[in-house]
Parts: sequence; structure tokens; C-alpha cells
Amino acid sequence: MTVREADLSLGLNGAGGGLLDTTHFDTVRFPPPDWAISTFAAAAADGTTAYTAYRGSDEVRRACARSVSGLMGVEIDPSRNIAITAGTQSALFAVLSAVVDEGDVVVLADPEYLFVERMLAFLGAEVRRLPFVSTTSGLQPDLDQLDLYSSTGIKLFITSNPNNPTGTVLSPGSVARLAQLAVRDDFLVLIDELYARLVYDDVPYTHLAAQPGMADRTITLLGGSKTESLSGYRVGVVVSSAPVIDAVEQTLAMLCLRAPAYAQHVLTRWLVDDGDFVAKRVAELHDIRRTTIEQLLTVPGLVVAAGSGTAYLWPDVSGLGISGLEAARVLQEKAGVVVSPGYQFGPSGSNHFRICYARDEREWAAALERMTAALRGES
Repeated sequence: MTVREADLSLGLNGAGGGLLDTTHFDTVRFPPPDWAISTFAAAAADGTTAYTAYRGSDEVRRACARSVSGLMGVEIDPSRNIAITAGTQSALFAVLSAVVDEGDVVVLADPEYLFVERMLAFLGAEVRRLPFVSTTSGLQPDLDQLDLYSSTGIKLFITSNPNNPTGTVLSPGSVARLAQLAVRDDFLVLIDELYARLVYDDVPYTHLAAQPGMADRTITLLGGSKTESLSGYRVGVVVSSAPVIDAVEQTLAMLCLRAPAYAQHVLTRWLVDDGDFVAKRVAELHDIRRTTIEQLLTVPGLVVAAGSGTAYLWPDVSGLGISGLEAARVLQEKAGVVVSPGYQFGPSGSNHFRICYARDEREWAAALERMTAALRGES
């Protein structure tokens, strides 16, 4: 069956079907910062900001340019290098629509966020998959293979850091070599850094755009929808060169005109007033990650690696003699839990599933008991 047919067979429509849905964060247990609603309400009460530029409010872009420059270690011109989007999902589609033409060769990490390849297929790109391999720095993208691809000519490489779904954080060495390849062979890199603040155990994090020669070759996606639970506000950020941002603006104008105008203003406080908030959140999720792994490892044959970032785990069910799709069905039917089957993320995911453990601890403990029992084949 096709990916879409498999999705429909599982009832995966983004709603959860009344089951415990682990495909996204629990924003009741992990709500946004207190200032989010008051900032939104103040902008709505003012009313004058309803119609912003297509690339976003001037005020918001100036604030974001300052805070994102500090986060990434690059100089960002608010009028040229940044656009506000209707979440990072629309940012992803706007960027790909702006830079990818039919027949362009695009290299995509495998596994990678489930909608990227679907968008590339819609745009008519020629997609080549790049696997992750085990290294002395842990699981990392196979840059030797990327070297072979890029030396024959590619338009774009796409990955996320930390990686969704595995939680892998790109090592400083991987980021440096990726930059060297992009400069040498003159290709663009689209890097989704949505989880850049959700990294555990003091693992070093390196922003690709800050590498030599990468300011104009990197397209960075950012936002507060995950770590800061601002998903309901539907705002994201694209940082790139002026030509890319100009093209993204034109795509946004056709796609949605602009990001939600009042919601844009929460980004003036994002990265500014939430340092303690994020530190506490990362600590809480670190503890849930530990207990989740401990419980999952009670299933003989199930392999669970602890990624260094995100709130996702990527269990391997090969040792259970079933596929990721079969595991997803078992967990729905016998445990009442919706997971993301691994096929959604690329060919390497066929024997995996992804779970988001950003959940209420008591509800999650009970769910894990049901899940592990179902995977052990207990009735």
C-alpha cells in the first residue's frame, strides 16, 4: 500500500480518534509560558496590527532578529533575512515551494520529518535519501554518502537538528563537514532547528548558519511550537539570505497572506523571557524520557536508544518479528495508544515507531503499562 493508504488504514488524521495520541506534545500538561496569552490579547486589543507585511510585522521581525541572532550567533537583518510564518509547517512548504523546481535533485535525511518527502513529491523533485550511520559521536548522517551525491550536483540537502524522529543531535564535527561540502559544491541546506533548545545532558549544539561560508547557503527553520508549547498560536520563523526570504514572502502571500497577525507578537518575548521556563521544561522531559526508556526496555527484543534531543523516542521492533506498521496497529487496538509508524519518516523507519513522551506523568505511566503488555503479546 502507499504511505497515504497506510495512514488511512490506521486512522491517522491528526485527531487521535479518542485514543491517547502520542504523535504530539500534551499542551495541557506542558502549557505555554504565562506571557503568551497576555501578549496575544494585548495585540488583539490594539487591533492596528491585523494586516502586517506578508513576511511579518516590522516590530516582530526586529525583535526576532535580535533574539535569533543571539541564539544562532549570526547577524540577522530584520528587513532582509527573516520571515514570520504560520508555524514551521507552513515555513517548510513556503521554503520548498520557493527554492525547489521540478526535476531538482534534493537529498533528504533518512529518517526525517514525515511531511518533507510528501512536499518534495508534490513539487516534482528528484529525492535521494541519506541514511544515518553509527559513529564515535553516535548516530550521525552519512556525510561520505552526501559527498558522493553532492559531487555530482544537488540543489538542496534537508535535515533536522535535533533530528525528528530519532532525537539525534548533529555533532560539531558533522556540522563543520556538512558546511565544507555545501561550500565546496555550492548547494543549499534547509535545516529544521525547531528543537534546538530541547537538548539534554549538556550535549553541544552547533548552528549550521554560523559556520564559515554558510550564512547565504543555510535556510533555518525555528519556532516555539514544541519546547515552549506555542503550537496553538501558529507562528514560526525562517532565517536565510535576502533572495530566499524574498521568494518565501511571495510564496506566503499565495499560501496564507501572512502568519496570524496577533499571534506573531508572542515571538517578541520568545527567546527573551523564557530561559528559566525552558530549563525547567527540559529537566522535566529528561526525567520522563528516563522512565519511558526503562519501561519500554521491559519488552524482550525491543531496542530503544536515548536521543540527545527532542521529546521523541524511536523504538526498533525488529527483534519482535513485526514491522513498525504492525506495532502501531497492536498499540492502537490493544493499548489504546496512537503512535507514529516509522514508514512515515523514510525507508529506514520500516521497523520503528515514534512516540512523544511529553505527557502527563500519571496518565503516561498507565499507558506505558498497556503498551509494553501489548508488545509482549499479553492479552
